[in-house]
Amino acid sequence: MRSVFLDYSTVSVGDLDPQALQAAAPNLVLREATSQADVADAIAGCEIVLLNKLRMTREIIAGSNSLKLIALAATGTNNIDLEAARDHGVAVCNIRDYCTPSVTQHVLGVLLALTHRLADYSRDATDGTWASSPHFTILRHPIRELGGRTLGVVGWGVLGKAVARACESALGMQVIVADRPGAPHVEGRVPLDELLTRADVVTLHCPVNELTTGMIGRRELALMKSDAVLINTARGALIDVAALADALRARRLGGAAIDVLPQEPPVDGSPLFADDLPNLLVTPHTAWAARESRQRCLDSMAENVHSFLEGGRLMRVV
Repeated sequence: MRSVFLDYSTVSVGDLDPQALQAAAPNLVLREATSQADVADAIAGCEIVLLNKLRMTREIIAGSNSLKLIALAATGTNNIDLEAARDHGVAVCNIRDYCTPSVTQHVLGVLLALTHRLADYSRDATDGTWASSPHFTILRHPIRELGGRTLGVVGWGVLGKAVARACESALGMQVIVADRPGAPHVEGRVPLDELLTRADVVTLHCPVNELTTGMIGRRELALMKSDAVLINTARGALIDVAALADALRARRLGGAAIDVLPQEPPVDGSPLFADDLPNLLVTPHTAWAARESRQRCLDSMAENVHSFLEGGRLMRVV
């Protein structure tokens, strides 16, 4: 039996311990990276394929006669043709709740950075603005306290709940939760439009699908308070980034922190890369990437592979 990890460097840059994974997956080959065009050749003869973001299409799955298990280094499964996997008897498993502390820290970090205008004040301190001030301080960028403010959570899973708990306990914020798109109203939740009008901070933690793609567009951004902050650590396609750029540029929004983009890596650029957008933080899909979270990722994958080989169904989605 042979195993291959197609894009190992998306998880480890030599700073993790792969022993549990190597012990679980027979004859495992760790490929630092594999181009999408080379996936079919790279998995030839392998029964177990481990990957993060590469696509496993129907054509690739159908063309691999030996393939028995696809083990993801992620929770999302939208890069796998699950129907094709079922049709060809290929098991698929993902991992869950492995990066919650890292994502929670990221959300709090960017929220505080935006509301305390840390990037703006750091620039003022070093570009000569502070040196030329007649006073000991500079007050040109408004700073807001978050206690008593409203956090709107879109996506009430493990991550959304963890962020809500942290913002309640550490910052004294009040939490409201959006109804799931396309689902019946749930007691204690509010429609998305209402959440957008009430929230001082909106944080996204939902999957991307036909109901959530583009869920935050021009109309939705116009509903938000002019000093509200929008945070996305979920999926880039949830937001119309061109509309977000326009809202920030026109100062119809107080700030945004975006960790995910519709195209990753953004080889075609992004409207959010313009140099005239105020109070914006863009990070390269790193909210999840604390070393401890990435080690849990590998160890969870090892548990999934071991379960599969023992006849179990741990974390199985197919």
